[in-house]
Amino acid sequence: MKTRSIWAGFSRISIAIMRIGLTGGIAAGKSTVSARFAELGAVIIDYDALAHRIVEPGGEALTEIAEVFGPEALLVDGTLNRAWMADHVFGAHARPGARERLDAIEHPLIYRLAAQQEQTCTSSDIIIHDVPLLAEVIDSIPFSFDHIITVEAPVCMRLDRMIEERGMSLEQAEGRIRHQSSESERRAIADIVIDSAQPMAKMMVQVDGIYQRLLGQIR
Repeated sequence: MKTRSIWAGFSRISIAIMRIGLTGGIAAGKSTVSARFAELGAVIIDYDALAHRIVEPGGEALTEIAEVFGPEALLVDGTLNRAWMADHVFGAHARPGARERLDAIEHPLIYRLAAQQEQTCTSSDIIIHDVPLLAEVIDSIPFSFDHIITVEAPVCMRLDRMIEERGMSLEQAEGRIRHQSSESERRAIADIVIDSAQPMAKMMVQVDGIYQRLLGQIR
């Protein structure tokens, strides 16, 4: 198992823990897998939840986002203008480097919160870092992983899910996929692949089996 070390700004702690990276393409079923791991007893560090936390009213990222992207990034009440940001980071009005500028603001804050969550864990915990964009940040994220799991499904299935379940247009759905790593890039960093195109019951059997093997490695 990897040894946890917390970088500058945190107390130095070295504890042998089981740390797993979980990723997958948008609408591939990663959240379903993550929820199952939580039911089985894993500690989940949800990077989407952390990303929302830092842009909530009073969140640490808001002031810097407004400074970098302009006052239009915030609504009149001071909350994040999500529609405007989506359009200007991922959409038709995005300028070159917009995604990178947003990442430079958000990622250090997210990593710090993730490290803080780890402080409450013990050596008997399986800690799963649920990171949608793990392939994009694998070289900069300040954590190492015993295993990396990716959840995959065909692009056509993911597009259908985004349109039917999330109310996206086809253009919006295709844009979100374009702004993520490819399946081949995710598979390149992963040593475990979960196929979410298979029937749900069969996928859950696979997830349960993976978790039992992880428990066996701890013991």
